[in-house]
Amino acid sequence: MMLVGLLFIATSCSSGGKEIKFDLEAKSGSKVTGTVSFTETEEGKVKMVAIMDGLTPGVHAIHIHEKADCTSADGKSAGGHWNPTGQPHGRWGAKTGYHRGDIGNFETEDNGQATVTFSTDEWCIDCDDETKNIVGKSIIVHAGVDDGKSQPSGNAGARVSCGGIIK
Repeated sequence: MMLVGLLFIATSCSSGGKEIKFDLEAKSGSKVTGTVSFTETEEGKVKMVAIMDGLTPGVHAIHIHEKADCTSADGKSAGGHWNPTGQPHGRWGAKTGYHRGDIGNFETEDNGQATVTFSTDEWCIDCDDETKNIVGKSIIVHAGVDDGKSQPSGNAGARVSCGGIIK
């Protein structure tokens, strides 16, 4: 499947870790763009850094979705939240359950810019564990706030930006 308008770069870090970097593409009539990088350390943690611009001031949600397909104008081609363990939607780390893609909410600066940094040992880059492997998924930035409880996805509103996590 061809994904138009996105830049995908995969490299190996000199420390032996893995890294994937890609651009976010505006969706749903927004102007939200940016870059995302995932870096896996030798200790088995994956760190995500998302740098975005063009957001409306306020709080927005960011999630990993199940497909690396950002071809639709509304971002819905990326599917639902990535949920390989079959848990209910929730806030990351909730005892009642959460999706592996439930990264959470972030605050945007007044100038429309935001940076989100997130790290976990519940993800991997191109490993054999399909409950942890983020390759082949996507990052979706939402127009609104994830309420942490509405099923199946937190009622976070339109998908305003999308980028595929591809090696």
